Amino acid sequence: MYLSPMKPRRGFTLVELLVVIAIIGILVGLLLPAVQAAREAARRMQCTNNLKQIGLALHNHHDTYKRFPPGGAQDQAPFGTDATATTNWGSNWLVYILPFVEGNTIYDQWQFYGSSGVFNNNNRAVVSGNKMEQYRCPSSPLPEFCANISTSAAVDYVGISGADNGLIPGYTESRTIHAPSGGKMSAGGLLYPNSKTRFADIVDGTSNCLAVSEHSNFLTSSSGAKLDYRTSQSWGWAIGVKSSDSPPNMTLNSDNRSFAMSTIRYPINKTRGWSNDRSGTGVGSDGAANIPLNSPHPGGVVALMGDGSIRFIAETITLDTLARLATRDDGQVIADY
Repeated sequence: MYLSPMKPRRGFTLVELLVVIAIIGILVGLLLPAVQAAREAARRMQCTNNLKQIGLALHNHHDTYKRFPPGGAQDQAPFGTDATATTNWGSNWLVYILPFVEGNTIYDQWQFYGSSGVFNNNNRAVVSGNKMEQYRCPSSPLPEFCANISTSAAVDYVGISGADNGLIPGYTESRTIHAPSGGKMSAGGLLYPNSKTRFADIVDGTSNCLAVSEHSNFLTSSSGAKLDYRTSQSWGWAIGVKSSDSPPNMTLNSDNRSFAMSTIRYPINKTRGWSNDRSGTGVGSDGAANIPLNSPHPGGVVALMGDGSIRFIAETITLDTLARLATRDDGQVIADY
């Protein structure tokens, strides 16, 4: 019986194998940015939802008390129950809206009297280890806990207290003060020290007034070091102010900084070239009034407007337009942004 010889099996040549590997590499290179973009889109959507919930909480607070919460206070009446507030730091707007963001567990245990706020032993124990996810941008690379009180969360959203004078052409902002240890503070916005802002006070319209935005990315020093500059960073998310007044009549103690609030003084995402100089730049390591709005979202920040709507504000917005958005009653037309 004659058997024909078997044909040799043909395998991949080295060239073919290299071509296949190269094609796979190209496909992976194309896929990874798409995956990263999809993940960032999801994180930005969550950040948007966080701010949307904060907006609803601010409106519910207004419905309940006929005013928005103070940007920060000493927990004196009508904000708290401390009748002898003199030296305590009190609490800020993030504390006052807790009942409206499913934060009742903390709020019901919070002590609003007797050296109240973040330095109160009871309050420190209440928030110890709590990450405060509802106040965190999921894209933020910043640490979850603050430097000086390591068990207290640092958060990524900041109330807008107004804008520095001289930024809006043809308009004088007289409700400002320069705190020796905190930078420039304004009371021209929605959330400022000891504020009692109502919808009726937002003369320019709630859709034209910034309420809350982000501090969710590193700033970089002039020497290239990454800096965690957030108004809540060193002392925790709940700290208020050491005064019972508002700019320009704010009593300036020897240590009077503005936490949880930012007065617009610099462009969005101005993140480079900073020094630790609260009195000069209003930007420093443990809370200052003028930390620029910033985020890791490409091209701008997610922001909450007074009407509860969410806007993505591009970093290309002009500083005068940003200042107009931060001022509730300048009476000027806001350009497209």
